Amino acid sequence: MDLIFEGFKQAIILILSGDPLVVEATLRSLQTSGTAVIISIILGVPLGFLLALTRFPGRNLIVSLVNAGMGLPPVVVGLFVAIFLWRSGALGFLGLMYSIPAIIIAQVIIALPLVTGVIISAIQQLNPKIRLQALALGATKAQMLLTLIKEARITALVAVIAGFGAIISEVGAVMMVGGNISGQTRVLTTAIVEQVGRGDFSRAIALSLILLTITFAATYALTHYQQRGTAAWAQGTSK
Repeated sequence: MDLIFEGFKQAIILILSGDPLVVEATLRSLQTSGTAVIISIILGVPLGFLLALTRFPGRNLIVSLVNAGMGLPPVVVGLFVAIFLWRSGALGFLGLMYSIPAIIIAQVIIALPLVTGVIISAIQQLNPKIRLQALALGATKAQMLLTLIKEARITALVAVIAGFGAIISEVGAVMMVGGNISGQTRVLTTAIVEQVGRGDFSRAIALSLILLTITFAATYALTHYQQRGTAAWAQGTSK
């Protein structure tokens, strides 16, 4: 217990003093995970709408791949991304191995199926009459899609929460493709593993506290908006 108490005490001191390692890992985690989530949303939302609203040959196979991807082991993602980006790999000529872009690629592959899968579910759960009513009132396809986005936005926030939570806490894939290089690719999760290996529990606890705080803050903000939207919707339907 003394070790834990002293660790927390030193961790708070490190955070308040702006320890370089803590600041570096925190900023880089926000950079990589934030970028990966944005890319996943940009790609996953349109793909989710396409798979939810259209029928074409091979659609069921793609949906099955998306659903399987939602449970894809991150370490496997890291392995295959590393194989492709390695010097002798198919994309080795890009020189991305052990770089920030490599980490973002791995994180996007992890988060994209989650975002796409939740969007598919959110759109398919909507009442089909919404589309028919929008088109009957003269709405264009673009306006109809905007209507569906508005109706599904509360559930769709789950996609953002799930995607961000999955990648901000990921370590295996990030370590494989990023290498935990000081000043270049070190993020919170890989820094925690490194500090534990060195026996520096104070820094490990400090990094863990920041990681937990970021995860909780992002989840709380999105959940608060989601619940506020749910309350407003319930109030509107009760009138």
